[in-house]
Amino acid sequence: MQYMRRMLALIRRLQNAPQPAAYGDARRAGLGCNPRIIIGLLIIGGTMIYHWLGTTEYQNEFTGRTQKLALATPQEEIALGLQSTPQMIQESGGLSDDSAGRVLVERVGARLLASTAAKQTPYQFKFHLLADDRTVNAFALPGGQVFITEALFRRLKSEDQLAGVLGHEMGHVVGRHSNEQMASTRMWSGLAQGVGVLLSDGQSNAGAQVAQMVAQYRVMKFSRDDESESDALGVRFMIQAGYDPEALIGVMEILAEASGGGNQSDFMSSHPSPANRMERIREVIAKERSRR
Repeated sequence: MQYMRRMLALIRRLQNAPQPAAYGDARRAGLGCNPRIIIGLLIIGGTMIYHWLGTTEYQNEFTGRTQKLALATPQEEIALGLQSTPQMIQESGGLSDDSAGRVLVERVGARLLASTAAKQTPYQFKFHLLADDRTVNAFALPGGQVFITEALFRRLKSEDQLAGVLGHEMGHVVGRHSNEQMASTRMWSGLAQGVGVLLSDGQSNAGAQVAQMVAQYRVMKFSRDDESESDALGVRFMIQAGYDPEALIGVMEILAEASGGGNQSDFMSSHPSPANRMERIREVIAKERSRR
């Protein structure tokens, strides 16, 4: 952090420095290196240094991947999730008034948790049914808080499909996807800022816009990979808990219907299209079953 403060102070001094002399005055001005280039390179270099020194490397036992994480410990993720939970509930109109529905969500979540290695993690899993009856959605916060809206819950046709939704969200938690996203978003945003400075001509911000678009695509690509990874973990958890993993394909059909069709492009989308997810889920089911 001390290095970053010194670098930012240097950048500010360079930004306030006089512009290099015109070509005709080059002999009098000396080298005349453009401060914009120095600033851009400093931002890029500082971003990469901070990404490598300011993140924690973690070998994830659920995914087999090595991750770069913004938060070092599960306890930090739990604290962040618990801090954000009241706001998430409030923004969704509170918890559902359907007591039977809430009990079902909690029971299916408990069965998934009891039957899988997720129980051995320090995460504090809790499963919530939200009152929102318009937004077809489910999501998880870092640390184990899992949510499903009434709008999605009412569309599900079986307990197995509910298990597929909750198992998928558990996959995000143990996959530490939010934590990893925080680190990658910070890195790509910093790189985009630096490249934008390098490409700037002082009159147009077109270079910065291109750099930001590339960074946004990279972050969304990470998000799509996370969704596929959570689908795979959801299938594994369903099988371990004795649920029918084929039900997750039915969930994808519901999502496709809710979104107006399953054939939209994955490009610039944070989620793979339901049609593509169904194909991958079938492959994962076949692979998981072949291991048994």
